[in-house]
Amino acid sequence: MKTDITSAPPRAGRPGIAWAIPGVLFFLCFAAAPMVVVAYLSFTDWDGIASPTWVGMDNWSRLIEDDGMRNAIWLSMLLTVFTWLFQTPVALLLGVWAAGHQRNRAVLSSIFFLPLLASSVALALLWSTLFDPNFGFARYGWYETFIGWFGVEGTDLLGDERGALVAVLFVTGWQFMPFHTLIYQGGARQIPQSLYDAASIDGASTVRQFFVITLPQLRNTIVTSTVIMVVGALTYFDTVLVLTDGGPGDATTIVPFLMYDEGFGAADFGYASTVACALVIAATAVSLLLVRLTGFTRMRSTREGM
Repeated sequence: MKTDITSAPPRAGRPGIAWAIPGVLFFLCFAAAPMVVVAYLSFTDWDGIASPTWVGMDNWSRLIEDDGMRNAIWLSMLLTVFTWLFQTPVALLLGVWAAGHQRNRAVLSSIFFLPLLASSVALALLWSTLFDPNFGFARYGWYETFIGWFGVEGTDLLGDERGALVAVLFVTGWQFMPFHTLIYQGGARQIPQSLYDAASIDGASTVRQFFVITLPQLRNTIVTSTVIMVVGALTYFDTVLVLTDGGPGDATTIVPFLMYDEGFGAADFGYASTVACALVIAATAVSLLLVRLTGFTRMRSTREGM
């Protein structure tokens, strides 16, 4: 008996390369091309008006010797570390809680996620008003005691070097923590309930289940959230601009703000481009290092074999 090959179902073909063309064009126009231009400007002296003048490695030599750049790098590293220490535990616990079936969970989660709907500039203006030493929180007696724990005297949190950095850390963490909570919520909902049922039968408490089941199952999610969080902390700009304007002094002049200040403040777009290139290189290197050290590329699905 012969088989009629004409009656065989057609093979499912792979999507054509044409589907990728819009995305590739968008990346080339709005990401790759600007980066090439900025890389070129980093070797020039340009005030934004006249034609750029080629200066070779002068800007890069200045970058290495610039004390302001060293201070900005230190502040960016400090902000990155404390951002991770502040956001990760809270976002992880809230994400696991939001993945449950508690009463009023959906309503409370919706309220908590509201900061994601507002712009960074609007939120920075809001907190700038609340931190104002003449009104806002300053009207309440507990405020001066509370910020005193951070070594701030009086009620002018944004006027103190340490207090201004704490304010930037808190506002950025408060704004973006819901985003990472969503990531952990999605990861927690993928954990099979059978693991918790088996642990309950063995007599494991809720805390014990969290450390032996939830955390190991969320290892891929933690790495993903960490990479996004670290790269985001290295590129904060609008919140610092509105909340502290890099001050007091240079207490919150992180690398992205230094880039802006050199370009639009000092009209030195050549050196600002050099700072931008250094920032891109650093953020890319940190991301690759995190992926390498955590073994993220070698991780398998936590649901494998289930």
